[in-house]
Amino acid sequence: MPEKEKLDELDRRILSILLKDARISYRELARSLNVSVNTVIRRINDMRERGILQDFIPVIDAKKVGLDVAVIIGIVVEGGHLVEVERELARRREVCAVYDVTGEFDAIVVAKFRNTTELNDFIKSTLSMRHVQRTCTFVVLNVVKEDYRVYLPE
Repeated sequence: MPEKEKLDELDRRILSILLKDARISYRELARSLNVSVNTVIRRINDMRERGILQDFIPVIDAKKVGLDVAVIIGIVVEGGHLVEVERELARRREVCAVYDVTGEFDAIVVAKFRNTTELNDFIKSTLSMRHVQRTCTFVVLNVVKEDYRVYLPE
């Protein structure tokens, strides 16, 4: 398990602001925190190097760009081959997330598709993968909340 990275109060404040608007300029960020621009740049670069801050990405409404079908897929994998199956699935453009889980399934995949034909093709190709024993697909009917931004624990 990765070691928890230490964040001081300024790091937390920077991250909190970036969670609300990752497009904010370094100058605006520095002004709102009452620190120098160089301090902000140094802190952000340090958090990037430590892997805390991984990227700055837009939040896109999937339906508005034509991805109308969201699914959650439980996958059972033949013993000893979970990591290779997960890595292969993670490379697929439709896949938003791959999780190791406990319980009935070995992995959970979250994916989005333009239509059920694409979903059907994905499921069939997944089932044809070596070491995949079975899948169980849950089609999302309504998204109540979808936000991959994390909160900052104390």
